[in-house]
Amino acid sequence: MITLKLANQTVKIDKGELVNYIVNDVEFIHQKGDPGWRNTDTEMFPIIGPTAEANFKVQTPKGDAVQDQHGLLRELAYTLVENSTNTAIFKKEYKANTKVTNSKYPNKSTVSELYWPYDFQFEKKYQLTNTGLKITFTITAEEGMPYMLGYHPAFKTESITTQISYGENIKTSVQDIKAAGSVAYPLRDVTKAELQNTNTITIKTQGFKELMLWTEVDTMLCIEPITFYPYDVAQNKLFKGFSHLGNLPAEYKVFLTPSNLSPFF
Repeated sequence: MITLKLANQTVKIDKGELVNYIVNDVEFIHQKGDPGWRNTDTEMFPIIGPTAEANFKVQTPKGDAVQDQHGLLRELAYTLVENSTNTAIFKKEYKANTKVTNSKYPNKSTVSELYWPYDFQFEKKYQLTNTGLKITFTITAEEGMPYMLGYHPAFKTESITTQISYGENIKTSVQDIKAAGSVAYPLRDVTKAELQNTNTITIKTQGFKELMLWTEVDTMLCIEPITFYPYDVAQNKLFKGFSHLGNLPAEYKVFLTPSNLSPFF
């Protein structure tokens, strides 16, 4: 377990996963074992969304890849690269066409192994700052590699009255999000939103195109920055949502700003 501290902020990271973000004794992150989801955060890469209706195949310029829902990155283990009082950097590396065991098989999937026809390196950096927690994702691969990226953190909610506020004071309730079901609730062209509890937290993004919201319970909400909303296309057309890597690494950022930071921040 890695612990980061800065003044009244504490972050705990377990094998690259954000398991606690506590500010002035208030926990903002959904806890494992609580109803809703078995994780606290994860990444969706190199695709977002389900693939079962396309026989788990995704079209790429180098041929079909076999991918289960939300990609294969989550099946890889993070390696700790750097750690200081307020910063931690983790990395995952993948060699093209390496078969990766699918943890969803056989209970939730019919494919036992996944693969992707490109090498890539994926870095996740946590940094506590005076204005909150900054999380930076850096993708390094050959120029032209197609990909989608989504970040999937889960936050505590207090009740069915909890709301998300975005845009020109537009509000969405937890009940509305639950009703959207497994396809999630998209916030089109939105890169900033506020989870309104007694102690609110704002999520702001850089590089991502929009957000989607998901929950099945009243006490947890996933606020997910994404590069593409996958339910806009049929699963066999998922390639239409790809971004393509340029000649430099791609960088995406998420900023979490709680309302209860100390007054001097």
